[in-house]
Amino acid sequence: MSLSIVLNLGETALQLGLICSLTVLALFLSYSMLNVCDLSTDGCFTLGACVGATVAIAGHPFLSIPAAMLAGTLSGFVTAFLQTRMGVDSLLAGIIVNTALYSINIAVMGGSSLLNMNKTETVFTMLKASLKGTALADRHVLIVALIAVVVIVLFLGFFLTTRLGLAIRATGNNEDMVKSSSINPVFTTTIGLCVANAFTGLSGCLLGQSQKSVSIDIGTGMLTVALASLLIGRTFVSKGGIIKRAVGVVIGSIIFRIVYTIALRFNMPAFMLKFVSSVIVVIAISAPYLKSRYPMMKRKFEAMRGEKKNA
Repeated sequence: MSLSIVLNLGETALQLGLICSLTVLALFLSYSMLNVCDLSTDGCFTLGACVGATVAIAGHPFLSIPAAMLAGTLSGFVTAFLQTRMGVDSLLAGIIVNTALYSINIAVMGGSSLLNMNKTETVFTMLKASLKGTALADRHVLIVALIAVVVIVLFLGFFLTTRLGLAIRATGNNEDMVKSSSINPVFTTTIGLCVANAFTGLSGCLLGQSQKSVSIDIGTGMLTVALASLLIGRTFVSKGGIIKRAVGVVIGSIIFRIVYTIALRFNMPAFMLKFVSSVIVVIAISAPYLKSRYPMMKRKFEAMRGEKKNA
């Protein structure tokens, strides 16, 4: 394998890692901060991609980004409404919304399961045209993804230190305490899920436009990927301020994509890739536990070796 191929694969993994890290940041807010496991991620990701593609095809490339984020916000609102106002369990609420979004996504795409954007002007093609003739012209996808990630990370660093952000974090830590402090957990949960799903919608929009096509299955397995990336990021950066931890989950997303890319280079069948994702999730979840157990296991192993030598 030549150096140019390695560099191209690395750049592709970096681009996908950055774009998908927006979904990981959404889980960082909803799962880590708000303590809500939102299972509507796959459908919301596809919704953002479908809305973004439809608006871009209609001739509004810049408008596609806020439109996708608004669609994600509405998805988060419905999930929060079912959970907080209708008494539906949070896991079941996510499953219900995710199921409903399949039909909604098909409707957004005009009854089709695939949207082709090869001749559509997007934020990526516009940036590429503006950078034409420069060394950065071929890095337009990476630049857009990097700008989006930096903006969202800085936003989280600011938002989660505001009064509302602190209330959201408090709701995730101890809802009963929040109620006794005259903070409405229904409101904080709704805001938290709306903001988180806006990030997911943005992530889907950027991925669809960068790939120049959107299919109804574009978001399948995204929750697993995002969860694995989140846990990998926690392994590397588990303490520190909001921005530091947010950067950690972005790094986790990039690492996941690099591992995924390496698996692809071993000519692994396409149907095995979901299995690889599951294995990575298991390793990411088990790593902290195995790390804490390592000293005791090492002492037991040394004790066993000592007994064998004495025998």
